[in-house]
Amino acid sequence: MVTTIQVDERTKNLLERLKIHNRESFNEVIKKLATAKFDSEPLSEEEIKDVEKSLDEIKAGKYYTHEQVKKKLNLK
Repeated sequence: MVTTIQVDERTKNLLERLKIHNRESFNEVIKKLATAKFDSEPLSEEEIKDVEKSLDEIKAGKYYTHEQVKKKLNLK
């Protein structure tokens, strides 16, 4: 059975950011959220802004891969 739900644009964008890969469905994202264990203390507004900023940076390609970090630190 398939059901359609309505979400506003901001929620849709938040769900998009939670996808691990482009082909992951919203159903998979929502299922992960529904079964996740959460801390009892919610994030502060500042923490939420930091997370959103980090996600934007990742989407813009502003990150180092594990291999790049190892090379920069001269690790094997």
